[in-house]
This record gives sequence, C-alpha cells and structure tokens, in this order.
Amino acid sequence: MGSEMCIRDSTAPDDRGTADVAELADALDDASLAAKPKAKGTKTAERTDMREHVNCVFIGHVDAGKSTFCGQMMLSTGQVDERSMQKYEKEAKEKNRESWFLAYIMDTDEEERAKGKTVQVGRAHFETATKRYTILDAPGHKNYVPNMIAGACQADVGVLVISARKGEFETGFERGGQTREHALLAKTLGVRLLVVVINKMDDSTVEWSEERYRECCDKLSPFLRQCGYNLKRDVIFLPISAMKGINVLTRVPADVCPWFQGADDRCFVQVLDSQPPMDRKPDAPLRLPIIDKYRDMGTVIEGKIEQGTLVEGARYVLMPNRTRVVVDSVALDENDVPTAFGGENVKVKLRDISEEDIKPGFVLSDVAHPAPVVRRFEAQVIIVELLEHKSIFSAGYTAVLHCHAIAEECSIVELTAEIDKKTGKRSKKKPMFVKSGGVVTCVIDVEQSICVETFDVCAQLGRFTLRDEGKTIGIGKILKIIDASADEAKKD
Repeated sequence: MGSEMCIRDSTAPDDRGTADVAELADALDDASLAAKPKAKGTKTAERTDMREHVNCVFIGHVDAGKSTFCGQMMLSTGQVDERSMQKYEKEAKEKNRESWFLAYIMDTDEEERAKGKTVQVGRAHFETATKRYTILDAPGHKNYVPNMIAGACQADVGVLVISARKGEFETGFERGGQTREHALLAKTLGVRLLVVVINKMDDSTVEWSEERYRECCDKLSPFLRQCGYNLKRDVIFLPISAMKGINVLTRVPADVCPWFQGADDRCFVQVLDSQPPMDRKPDAPLRLPIIDKYRDMGTVIEGKIEQGTLVEGARYVLMPNRTRVVVDSVALDENDVPTAFGGENVKVKLRDISEEDIKPGFVLSDVAHPAPVVRRFEAQVIIVELLEHKSIFSAGYTAVLHCHAIAEECSIVELTAEIDKKTGKRSKKKPMFVKSGGVVTCVIDVEQSICVETFDVCAQLGRFTLRDEGKTIGIGKILKIIDASADEAKKD
C-alpha cells in the first residue's frame, strides 16, 4: 500500500484550474446517475425492512462542528441513552471541554478526545420513517485527508459543515483551509448531493443573522460551481445550530429565525428524506471493496456494496488474489440478513480464507464476472494544482493513487493526448507535458496490482484522485484497462 494510506488534509487548491474540474466532474456525475459487530445470539431473520439505505459523510474544515453535528444526530434520533450522555458530559467537563460532549459520541479514541481532533472516520447509524442512514464522520485536519477520502468514497450524500462564527468561516475557506479541498474531493469521489450546513448560527458573533448566512452562501457558491456542482440540483444550503439541535429534526422556530420560514425551507432530516431513490444496479456483477477485516469466530470483512447483490451461502471470488470463498453470514448493523443490496454497509463472514490473506482494497466479486486485476490503465485526468517544485506533469511523474479503499504508489508512463477544455476534443499529437489546470489522457502504472474498473462499467471503482506530498494534484476517471488478468480467474 502507498505511504498515504492511514484510513482518514493538505493545503487546499486555489481556484486556478478548479473551474476546469467542472467538465470532468459533470461527466462523473452523469455516470453516477446511470456497522456494528454482530451481537451474540442474534438469529438470522428474513429481511423485511426495505427502506433505502443512504451513506452520509460529514466533511469540512477542522472545528467546523462535524463531530458535534454527528453526535447531535445520534442524540436527537434516540441512538444514545441518557446514562451515556451523562457520562460524556462528565468526561468533557473534567477535561474543561464542556462544549465537546456531543463530539464524544463519535470520537471514541482517547487521543481524539484529548486533542478535540477527529483522526479516524467515525461510523454510526440512525433511521427515519422512510430511510436508514449511516453517518461517516470524516476528519477535518489537513494531515488526515487520506482518511477523509476513505470515508467520502463510501458516501452517497456529502454534508459540508461550515462555521458561521466570525473568523472561522474565513479561515476554513481561504487557502490553507480544508473547506475547498473537501468539497472538491467529495465531488470527484462520487458524492452527488451536497448539503451545506451553515453551523454555529447561534454564536454570539452571528445570532441567526441572515446577512451572515447569505455572506457564507454567496462566497461558497461560485467555488462549488467550479468544482462541478449544479447549484440548483446538487447543492442545498441550511442554517443550523449543531450544539443546540436547531433545524436538525424539526424546522427552526420562527421566533429564532424568522427569515427561514418559506414553503421550501426544510430542516436537515427533511432534506435527506426528500431525496429520490438511487440506482443501485442490483442485477450487475457484485462489487464489494473491502474497507477493513478482522477475526471474530472466523474471517470477517467490512465494506460497502457498490453494485450487485450479496447472498448468504453463495460462492464468490476475492480479487486480486483470486481466492474462492463462501459467504457464511451477512450482517447489517446487528442483524444477520440473507441478502444485501447495493449501497449497504455490510459485515461479511467468509469461509475458506484467512484474515491474514486479505487487505483493504481487495474486492469481493462474482465468480463469473470478477473485478479486473490491473497494473496499467489509461485515464483522463484534470490537473488541479501541482507542487511549486514539481510544476510539470509529464511521463515519469510519481504520486499516490486513491481509488475506493486503495492507496497505491503510481507513475505516469506517457501522456497520450491533451483535451481542449472548451471543446472537449483530444489533440492529435501527444503532449510532452501539461501544467496546473490542464486536462490530459495518460497511461498510469501502479506498483502493485489493484482492483479497479473502467468508469463506464462501475463509476465508484473507476474514479480516483492523485496526491503528492500530502496535496491533491489531480482527479480522474479510468477510460481503458490496458493489462487485466481477471479473466484468468475464470480458469482457476
């Protein structure tokens, strides 16, 4: 695995070249349109809950209030009991961090609590009358962008948390803040809907000011448009107070915020529940990238089903090591189910394989149509912003490639064409190099074999980011697999 894979930010890219991201991001978006451990004694039950499952990743600059918002969601929906809350409040008070008690629901690690800084991607669940949700609490610090990528690549909806507090919004949005990079990464990682929550509206520097709310929205909108978001279709702005739970489950009262009382003004949960169902491709070949693995009375893997259907007792193949396995059990939250579908976060107990033989980034696949095993592929890449001392993107350039749960060292073999940003036409001559803002097709080699797909076959396994020295320098999609040995799996 590449050196950056530490499952959970770097200097944010400036606007140069970001406007050109819209072309690729729109293409990515158009194609996109096409769990707790098992409780002992839990019996396998027929799946009767057919509510859609949605993954929501909470992203944004450090201290914007992401973990507090996630904790408030858990508290408001009844997922945390009163005794636990008293414990969290007491612990936060002992650390002289009374305002952090909601964040403790998500930040369970002692180091995270001591520093008030999320490191790993926190995971929790809540449900409404119409849908089931998984919360993915991503870190906001620039040192943990790879972990944020690991969370965002699993998500269907992005929740961009913005602090309205005077000075904090500006710090997060300016160069060096993580608001920009998180929004860009979320788009390129397949997050189709972005809910932008303007948090801390109850702060003494804001006091539910419509002027401050509009200022934040107006400054964010041009940048989000440059990232490729359609502001009318893909972005929803909301004012909230995560600490007090205002405008979370029910709409903010008129006496608190009289200017947010229109017919289309909704609270956070109403916005999530109102979204149309997503196409999960239940009949496509199974693709389940593995996020984590461990031993628990057998070999257990965790991941999100990107497409297809997973059936208990069925035989599958684990790529790239081509090991035939049998699914002993499938768990959603704490319950075993006979079948799981696309979009579900699952824990799967496997037979005929050892935990030591599995790595994050492996893909559980259909035997008849296994995921390709790749060392070289052709891709279309937008160069967002190169490093100052490596300002040329050409053959020989090395970086870390992030694709679903994979982080792997890669190198550019050759540039095959430059793409005109206005017309979309490919150049007839191969370019020698491109600079920041350029769009190229190129051949990429990875050090170790990885499981990916072409973007048109499976978008979530076909989009990637390139990072160099802790900074996102490019985003892309896989156009053609040049060497794939997946077909050999059929002969095994």
